[in-house]
Amino acid sequence: MRSLAWLVLAFSPLSPLFLGQNALAQKRPFDADALLRIHRIGDPQLSPDGKTVAFSVSQPDIDNNRAAHSVWTVPLAGGTPRKLSDSADRPRWSPDSTRIYYTGTSGGSSQIWSMSPDGSGQIQITHLSTEASGEIVSPDGKYLLVLSDVFPDCGADDACNAKQLETEKNSKVKARLITNLLYRHWTSWQGKTRSHLLSISLADGKAVDLSPGDHIVPPFSLGGPDDYVISPDSREVCFAMNADPVPALSTNNDLYVVPITGGAAQKITGNPGADNSPQYSPDGRYLAYRSQSRPGYESDRWKLIVLERSNGRLLLPTDAVDRSIESFVWSPDSKRLFFGAVDRGHQAIQFVGIEGGGVRVAVTGSNTLDDLQFTADGKTLVFTRQSGDSPVEICKATSNGGAAVALTHLNDDLLNQYQLTTLEDFWVAGAENTQIHSFVVKPPDFDPKKKYPVLMLIHGGPQGEWGESWTYRWNAQVMAGAGYVVVMPNPRGSIGYGQKFTDDINQDWGGKPYDDVMAVTDYVAKLPYVDADRMAAAGGSYGGYLINWILGHTTRFKCLISHAGVYDLRSEAESTEELWFPTWEFGGMPWDNPEVYDRWSPSKYVKEFRSPTLVIHGELDFRIPYSQGMALFTALQMQKVPSEMLMFPDEGHWVLKPQNSALWYKTFLDWVGKWTAK
Repeated sequence: MRSLAWLVLAFSPLSPLFLGQNALAQKRPFDADALLRIHRIGDPQLSPDGKTVAFSVSQPDIDNNRAAHSVWTVPLAGGTPRKLSDSADRPRWSPDSTRIYYTGTSGGSSQIWSMSPDGSGQIQITHLSTEASGEIVSPDGKYLLVLSDVFPDCGADDACNAKQLETEKNSKVKARLITNLLYRHWTSWQGKTRSHLLSISLADGKAVDLSPGDHIVPPFSLGGPDDYVISPDSREVCFAMNADPVPALSTNNDLYVVPITGGAAQKITGNPGADNSPQYSPDGRYLAYRSQSRPGYESDRWKLIVLERSNGRLLLPTDAVDRSIESFVWSPDSKRLFFGAVDRGHQAIQFVGIEGGGVRVAVTGSNTLDDLQFTADGKTLVFTRQSGDSPVEICKATSNGGAAVALTHLNDDLLNQYQLTTLEDFWVAGAENTQIHSFVVKPPDFDPKKKYPVLMLIHGGPQGEWGESWTYRWNAQVMAGAGYVVVMPNPRGSIGYGQKFTDDINQDWGGKPYDDVMAVTDYVAKLPYVDADRMAAAGGSYGGYLINWILGHTTRFKCLISHAGVYDLRSEAESTEELWFPTWEFGGMPWDNPEVYDRWSPSKYVKEFRSPTLVIHGELDFRIPYSQGMALFTALQMQKVPSEMLMFPDEGHWVLKPQNSALWYKTFLDWVGKWTAK
């Protein structure tokens, strides 16, 4: 094909520019069907010998309405990726690179398996009645760390756990007696079991509970790398745990160390905020971790702290970096830390010495880079790369700043059939004349002389961001492919613009962020290719809240979509699960600070609702209970506002099942199309 292309160019009277435009025009607009066929790559793991990268792939199984997981490998030198096993996830290498351990579900439960690097010799390692996942192999190859949901009074005694599971299964009574908070989380009710960290001897299979008691290990994730790790000498395990009496009100995760063979755990941090993501330096001298200073604030800035293990001295290498550290890795010589931090919608790979000093960039570009790993000689860096028009692929680069080289191309053949639009960014003056950054995605075959309808997307969090990254929910390429100019603003509260910018949303949910979004709307409406009379807005979670706020404060948009949006602040605070969130964002619970709740609750402005609105919610959403969506829909219907409600009985805060996702996109785009049609 390549030689034929050169032959056409050599003899065609048409210019190369024309040919490029013609080839582009022949590609189809990207749609939800294409989105559901993408290989979703993640969790790359470089073998200790530096020759091979193992990684996970998830792909929607439309017929069975679930995600299909598999483990693959690709040579670091380059070559064709190879699938090793289905029903497999989370590959982890043995220290001699001769085995790959993974979480497998082929036997009907989640257990740890191992196989040769070519996929042969698959062996089931664990047979726990309480199942196992999250495996880590000790550097000496003698132990596995696994997570298992055990009964606290049983711990690692599997016979005891099996007996209690059987008793629960056979009981005709399924009622829950609840005695404390946090009694449910995301989509699951808290039962009698707790996630514990078990050490398993590979010599005899003996399991030891390293985190006994009525606590969850690791704690509910606030984002970032694993919250448990084994020391380089394989003697010690460090893990994060929240031991506060009411975890629903606390982000006070602390780090503990315990012998890998079991024993009493020792707390090594005392910070009232969160301490997470421990990583030992390769030489074992230091322990680095991410830390937040302010208790109860899950969106506080994550800093790197380095603990010198011999004397307890603390180093703060990223103290001068006004961005949150997302992930990090030690250099093989234990002298530097390489990390990723969101900065104005992008995430490069940066590094800093353990004593601090100037931060330098190792690998950059208009993309998001993550999952960093080094070869043992420190010469090559392996990482993932994604952007707003390209899903995750695994890359390598020389550690001295060489160009990134893609190791995987699993989606090239599919994506080459479609037009994908590069994200463009712009800045406008928002509230208090603060500069607000936004992205725009233009439709396929964009013609600047035409007038296009606009779809404004408002992100959740609220301390989140739109950036140069790929997403399977709220995919801007699908929406641009349907013919819309897609605008993605990062108003006050967004991350990547300094901690003050993020903090500015606290107790001001409908204030500066709303003004910022409307300033972006004003700017977009004046663009020559925008039809200002055909603008729609949609958002999820906090973005859904802001849509509900917009409902009561402007009729600027032809229609709105509120997905899992907060409608009534008082009832939301009293029924959500992570109570540290409303107590921080609104200065306490409703009875502590009623004025803030009343001021910023969209439910107070029902009489002003006018814009046609689609309400979407999941019945398993415990973060923003689906009663919020029902109350909003009731208010819209009673006010005779054109409205519909799409309710998923088998989804939580996110719509994850493939067939449900397809319905979500269709219903979403049908609603916007109905109200923005000429």
